[in-house]
Amino acid sequence: MNVLLIGSGGREHSLAWAIAASPLLSRLYCAPGNGGISRDAECVALDVDDHAAVASFCKEHAIDFVMVGPEAPLVAGLSDHLREHGIKIFGPTQAAAQLEGSKAFTKELCDRKSIPTAAYGHFTDAESAKAYVRDHGAPIVIKADGLAAGKGVTVAATLDEALEAVEDCFSGKFGSAGAEVVIEEYLVGEEASFFALCDGKNILPLATAQDHKRINDGDEGPNTGGMGAYSPAPVMTDALCTRTMEEIIKPTVEGMAEAGLPFQGVLYAGLMITDQGPKLIEYNVRFGDPECQVLLMRLKSDLLSALLATADGVLDTFDLRWRDDVALSVVMATKGYPGAYEKGSVIRGLDEASSDENVEIFHAATSLKDGDVIATGGRVLNVTALGRTVREAHERAYAAISKIDWPEGYYRSDIGWRAIAREDDQAA
Repeated sequence: MNVLLIGSGGREHSLAWAIAASPLLSRLYCAPGNGGISRDAECVALDVDDHAAVASFCKEHAIDFVMVGPEAPLVAGLSDHLREHGIKIFGPTQAAAQLEGSKAFTKELCDRKSIPTAAYGHFTDAESAKAYVRDHGAPIVIKADGLAAGKGVTVAATLDEALEAVEDCFSGKFGSAGAEVVIEEYLVGEEASFFALCDGKNILPLATAQDHKRINDGDEGPNTGGMGAYSPAPVMTDALCTRTMEEIIKPTVEGMAEAGLPFQGVLYAGLMITDQGPKLIEYNVRFGDPECQVLLMRLKSDLLSALLATADGVLDTFDLRWRDDVALSVVMATKGYPGAYEKGSVIRGLDEASSDENVEIFHAATSLKDGDVIATGGRVLNVTALGRTVREAHERAYAAISKIDWPEGYYRSDIGWRAIAREDDQAA
């Protein structure tokens, strides 16, 4: 079958890599893709914001199935448009994508279905929001309600920082995404990511993962789109996975169906594991980045078959097999990210770095020029490795990085540190 993959990041490269291995695949296209994806798919210059153009491309190239990587096209209604044209697609409708597109929508669902989450307030004007902040004090979390490219959340340690974050939202810093604001209590615990495929009714849980959001070692510095991840997440015990399914995922899928908005796609729950158990921080309606990279390194089953089963509503007849190995991914970013950074530097040594059969390098922001790999963004590479333990996967990933010649690059040196500490404690 012919497949069109939408997106251009490291998540999409790992998806392309996995889909390309499927025996069901005839031809794989990616729009717009990147330098690394071009090795696994035919990259096409297609404006994914132009839904009519995407539908026309699908018809002209006999596309049987569309996989959407990022959230923005889903929130913008691409899946609705393609379904109207009879094109099979993996991803929720625009209405169901509100689970990521509107934090207030998700909070109201949590209220309706008694899903454990942080206490919150929802505001449409700055003065009311500031009054709420003054009443509750800091630390506190300020969130632009809509999509803000991962930049609309402030974990405010002080009252002044919280008030400034409120002002940023309502002053237009995040565009229309900040027209409404959700303010949450600060949850204490350890974060983890839980993924599940949903076909509108049936749910198939995937592996767990843990992301590293801060730019610097020791989880210091500003938030990023993610500087590394590993799977599975040791904090997610079997008991906690069961509680997450029963208390968070199942009520969400039920609540969406009851509202006439059945959710079909991948549901990504960002969790805080507190003393009271798992609490929902947020939902995403697509695979995480870089969590997708470590999940797919561990997946033994055919990914394309799983995506099709989700789109066809037959997940109750489907199952997945996973490697026991740990997967760990380190993000290599351009120096300066998440602030200002220079584009256009040359990256060398990638072939040698990926010579280990347990290592894959997924490209997040590259292009190819005269045989050179060029960095074109902030997060540029995902160096991903398998190992019997977190420490072994960590050592393999960093051994690969040591072979990459990219002076303009930056990476954290401690990805997986919590899990490695757990392993050391258990061994002691």
